[in-house]
Amino acid sequence: MDFGMKALVKTQKGEGFVEILDRPVPTYGDDEVLIKVAYGGICGTDVHIVHDQFAYYPPVILGHEFSGEIVEVGAKVTGFAKGDAVVGEPHNLACGKCYLCRNGHIQNCMDKRSIGWGIDGCFTNYLVMPEKLLHKVPEGVSLKEAAMMEPAAIVAHQLLERARVTPGDNVVIMGVGPIALLAAQMARIAGAGKIILCGCTSDIEYRLEIAKSLNCYDLFIDVLKEDAASIIMKETGIGADLVIEASGAGSAIKTAIKVLKKRGLLCAIGMTARETVDIPWNEAMMKVLDVQFNMSSSYNGWNIALSLLASGKLKVEPLIGVRPLNEWQEAIADLEAGKAMKMLLTPIED
Repeated sequence: MDFGMKALVKTQKGEGFVEILDRPVPTYGDDEVLIKVAYGGICGTDVHIVHDQFAYYPPVILGHEFSGEIVEVGAKVTGFAKGDAVVGEPHNLACGKCYLCRNGHIQNCMDKRSIGWGIDGCFTNYLVMPEKLLHKVPEGVSLKEAAMMEPAAIVAHQLLERARVTPGDNVVIMGVGPIALLAAQMARIAGAGKIILCGCTSDIEYRLEIAKSLNCYDLFIDVLKEDAASIIMKETGIGADLVIEASGAGSAIKTAIKVLKKRGLLCAIGMTARETVDIPWNEAMMKVLDVQFNMSSSYNGWNIALSLLASGKLKVEPLIGVRPLNEWQEAIADLEAGKAMKMLLTPIED
């Protein structure tokens, strides 16, 4: 067997057990393509898998956010060709038969096993993907930028398809990470009124400077030093129309409920490391709040995100840091320490 790739593999269950191993170049079927990976983005899910906090099927090559170039195409592939720059939805092995799939929600299929946790992913040199999950990278968009499309598609799906931010909406965003800043930009693009970011003192030196460069918010609240609820009520009058929870922090979720106006909407995009989170249930009931939980992205969410990037309205370059695959530990350490916003890994070439 020709072991032609270096891959970052979660070898077994438990904390850690991640190493770079030799792996063969995968074979592709008639309706699939072989992609030479350019960049693979580290997602919070990958970090959770490293720490044994998310479902996965070892041994498995990690990584589900990628960009790359097609180098081989299957016999039945008609919409893509060698040399095409592509990104892809990580909705592999969706059954196509359940009520979710049949209603167009393959991303939520209970049987799907996505690249990076269910089947081999993109933290390597080559990746096989089915044609039906691919999107072409628009002209003028770099592969580096395109590697940000999976999180961007998640945000587009939630904010612009489901929550449907409307002009004048006052939007509060809990968190100052990559999802939060993608959300802030899309809220701005949709015509939101005031956009308020809530973060911590540690966000000011690095993350907030990136947010400033993107011109995507009107006010920042340091929740460790300021009374976020009173400030938001003063700024909005009756409370926020929409709160986007992108931090996963229990305290932020409580604050979100407090600052929403009656009949406001809470959108949860950030996962929490906790099994349960305490919330002011009665207050949420009395306010008749709507809550939307989001997990993954839709086909149209990808199209929206790619179009916004191609138009120049969505900026991702300031969010990106890059390291080679063999520095994956340093990349995760940077993310966990708040020294990086988003890290992309590049393959190890012979």
